[in-house]
Amino acid sequence: MSIASMTGFAREAGVTGAYQWAWELKTVNGRGLEVRVRTPSGLDAVGEEARGQILKALTRGQGQLNLSLSRSSSAPKLRVNQDVLQSLLSALGDLKLPDNVNPASLDGLLAVRGVVELEDDAADPAQDEALVAALKAGVGALIEALKAARLKEGLALSGVLGQQLDVISRFVDEAEASPARQPDAIRARLEAQIAELVDGKSSLDPARLHQEAVLIAARADIREELDRLRAHVDSARELLQEGGPVGRRLDFLAQEFGREANTLCAKANDVSLSRIGLELKAVIEQFREQVQNVE
Repeated sequence: MSIASMTGFAREAGVTGAYQWAWELKTVNGRGLEVRVRTPSGLDAVGEEARGQILKALTRGQGQLNLSLSRSSSAPKLRVNQDVLQSLLSALGDLKLPDNVNPASLDGLLAVRGVVELEDDAADPAQDEALVAALKAGVGALIEALKAARLKEGLALSGVLGQQLDVISRFVDEAEASPARQPDAIRARLEAQIAELVDGKSSLDPARLHQEAVLIAARADIREELDRLRAHVDSARELLQEGGPVGRRLDFLAQEFGREANTLCAKANDVSLSRIGLELKAVIEQFREQVQNVE
């Protein structure tokens, strides 16, 4: 199983009867799982049901679900209001016209306001069973498309994280093999430090100096940090291999990587080790940023 990214986009559209509709779902990074919905008036229930399906299908990320709906245009339908027309004819029949005035013609009567009406046959989309069924089916296809997009992005992300783990492992090996960690090099640095301390000062206790030298050497030992860094690399590789929603655990490992690298830099008493530690911290920060995209 591959890891999935929290970033993805999917669109599902169709035509049902007189309606054209389109679902769009976009997800980005998020600490938890949140989905916001925007639907046309009257279709709130369909949107909430879709939101519930999305929450069941995903584990992390912030999502925005939008539904657009339009009705296909058609020629307007006209209707003659018979009641109004009859009332008008009755009124005209009782009216005595002057000799120089002609009776009303049909086109004149039809021009009177209220005689001819424009029928509004627009129905409530929420009451269109075929439309509601199509919208619900579209949500299922939309979720599958989004999951496929997130898995595709996750596959690429897995490759990037794997390369960064390779770099971390290489820097750990460089620190392990650094000449500055060899006993002779450590001894030479300690002898130089001690010689600088005792120069011209015979009152310093040699036994106490020996104890301090042992403590300095112990504090400078980065063996535990290197071992833990290697263990974290192995754990991260196992999580990438395991796949699924492992983003939180990878984020925790990234924090542990950072702690060990900081300790290594603090203990480094040589320029070469300090350089390795700083480069290690840089790639760990890149790893941490990428991990924020993992579901």
